[in-house]
Amino acid sequence: METWEHKLGLIVPSWNTVMEYEVQRMAGGAMSMHTQRISHTADTEENLMWMGTQVPAAAQLLAHAKVSVICYGCTAGGFLKGPQYDRDMGAQIQSATGIPGATSASAITDALQALEVRRISVATAYEPWLNEKVQQYLEAAGYTVLAIEGFGTQAHASVTPDRVAALAKKVDHPDAQAVFISCSNLRTLEIIETLERDLGKPVVTSNQASMWGMLRQIGDKRAIRGAGRLFREA
Repeated sequence: METWEHKLGLIVPSWNTVMEYEVQRMAGGAMSMHTQRISHTADTEENLMWMGTQVPAAAQLLAHAKVSVICYGCTAGGFLKGPQYDRDMGAQIQSATGIPGATSASAITDALQALEVRRISVATAYEPWLNEKVQQYLEAAGYTVLAIEGFGTQAHASVTPDRVAALAKKVDHPDAQAVFISCSNLRTLEIIETLERDLGKPVVTSNQASMWGMLRQIGDKRAIRGAGRLFREA
């Protein structure tokens, strides 16, 4: 007999090994997490765009599990063509399944809005061409990007949390109201609280914001211990 409060559906690139782990940690024992993978082994614009075309079919398979919400968890894929493209992706999920749809990229901008910040610094896993897409997306969504820097790697999951924290501190601008760490395949959950204490400002990450967005999409406003000011204040 199922006793979970919610069943969370995730669609992830096939090489992602971090998002499921971090979402399940945030879910604890109260929620179950169910995943559908889309083939992806290299971050090129062509590959990322192709993944987007596979999302409705992937969502339909997740719907068989009667999940409460479905999130497309490829942050980079959501950033490619601007906020409206990403919002449409969430609508496509719902249209294909009748289940509330979310995306990592939209959840991030919603989280920043809920925290009432507009000026941000950005740390990413990405190469320069993809950082340009991230900045363009965020600026189109109404945010001022004061600094952005990436690791320039496609081996996202191999980057240690300590290195992620160091980059976040490096890019932090004195005028930034928050720091955003982009990539659902980067380990960030264990460093959010420490970074917020060290920097004195909110830290928003792809997986944390995705979890927040999924829960808010279904009207669940719980706080999650260890997941930062986003869950405590927004």
